[in-house]
Amino acid sequence: MSRPPLIALPADVRTFENYCWHAAPDTYLKALTRVAGSIPILVPAMAEEIDVEALLARVDGVMLTGSVSNVHPDRYGAPPSVAHEPFDPDRDRMTERLIRTTIAMGVPLLAICRGHQELNVAFGGTLVPELQEVEGRMDHRAIKHHEQRERFAIRHDVAIERGGLLASIVGPGPIRVNSLHRQGIDRLGDGLTVEARAPDGTIEAVSVTTAASFALGVQWHPEYWAETDAASRAIFEAFAAACRDRPQLS
Repeated sequence: MSRPPLIALPADVRTFENYCWHAAPDTYLKALTRVAGSIPILVPAMAEEIDVEALLARVDGVMLTGSVSNVHPDRYGAPPSVAHEPFDPDRDRMTERLIRTTIAMGVPLLAICRGHQELNVAFGGTLVPELQEVEGRMDHRAIKHHEQRERFAIRHDVAIERGGLLASIVGPGPIRVNSLHRQGIDRLGDGLTVEARAPDGTIEAVSVTTAASFALGVQWHPEYWAETDAASRAIFEAFAAACRDRPQLS
């Protein structure tokens, strides 16, 4: 491929100045442009109005971003609670359609944080709404700090599963990652393979076992340090390589 890959990102839905906005954090956009050498395409969270198959025929990859919102418990059969908000049901609907179709069409997929959780739910898995409330688990939430660099600082190890997709990208590990999440994988979705775990056993990375192309989910935030951290950069470079290798439709 001579042109930069086109990467589709499903948007979050936000309300600002009495308008509904479809948006994505710029840290993901910068990682895609500066490290993956690609062009991000923001996709509105309008699952009933967007032809996902037509979209995926025109792009080279899909990236699911993290978000302040949590996957709605209705998506994985748990009772909703105000304590687990905020939610973004429009994004939930869009990403579920997008994940299934992306895998079916063999489009490369990188799913980060909320995206990692969405990937598990799309394959029939469940989530723990608040990991810090489970006995024996670490507190995976972001620290309270006014500086984003401190909130996104690399804080704990993850153990890499031998022989997996992630090991082929970052080596045998362990690697150190950041941690800014409340939800986490509970029951692993059918058709997913564990690629990494935190010291407390939390599943930190998964791949789609039978995917025809690159399909990786990570619970941490490699986008924030993609320009300076070796493992973070390697993930984005491997994703970009898969996107460039995707056969083009005539």
